[in-house]
Amino acid sequence: MGVSPSLLRNHIGVTTEVERNHYKARKSMDYIIIVAGGKGLRMGGDIPKQFLPIGGKPVLMRTIDRFREYDKGIGIVLVLPKAQQDYWKELCQKYSDFNSEGIQIADGGQTRFHSVQNGLNIIPNNAQGVVGVHDGVRPFVSVETIKRCYEAAREVKAVIPVTDVVETLRYTPENKNVFRGDYKLVQTPQVFDIQLLKEANKQEYKDTFTDDASVVEGIGQKVSMVEGNRENIKITTPFDICIAEALIK
Repeated sequence: MGVSPSLLRNHIGVTTEVERNHYKARKSMDYIIIVAGGKGLRMGGDIPKQFLPIGGKPVLMRTIDRFREYDKGIGIVLVLPKAQQDYWKELCQKYSDFNSEGIQIADGGQTRFHSVQNGLNIIPNNAQGVVGVHDGVRPFVSVETIKRCYEAAREVKAVIPVTDVVETLRYTPENKNVFRGDYKLVQTPQVFDIQLLKEANKQEYKDTFTDDASVVEGIGQKVSMVEGNRENIKITTPFDICIAEALIK
């Protein structure tokens, strides 16, 4: 009699080889790679920002839950520095109401580019579907934004969510204002055809790879934009935590 993968799982956010084979059998599915490599230096504390609690729950867990709200069956790959993985396991045990089952862990890399590479390596080479890349410290992405990104990526292969610039912009090299209507603020998840992103990440790293959109543009792929949501802030400073606590209420 076969053994259920769920019985072999250690319930601390790590997936067994049996489950990886289960994923390989499902050639067409969607994935999200959640990159959480922050050290929390701008927070002025020892706890990395992705583990800080907001509304009584760690930021990273809130981020993961938001994608499960969108799709309970989405394949989740969490990219964490090796030095933080034991702490993550402790949090998964502490917050027993959080479902860590099925989350696959990849090691963080030297840069975001390399971290995403490691996350992509978890996804089978023959996988079909779309994959998003999301900042672990953006827990307030709306389900509607996620849906727009994934649905559009099925059609155009490369999509990023954006919002309008609402403040005046000044171009410092020439010390003059620029027309803000020409610019957008870029958020995550950035969502792509799986095979496209795998191919793009075979490139050698360049300093111009500031996000995943710039990586796929490096092989000539056009990137389309969809509407994001203003609440989808990236939590990097103590002030951002204050905003996050207000958004929770």
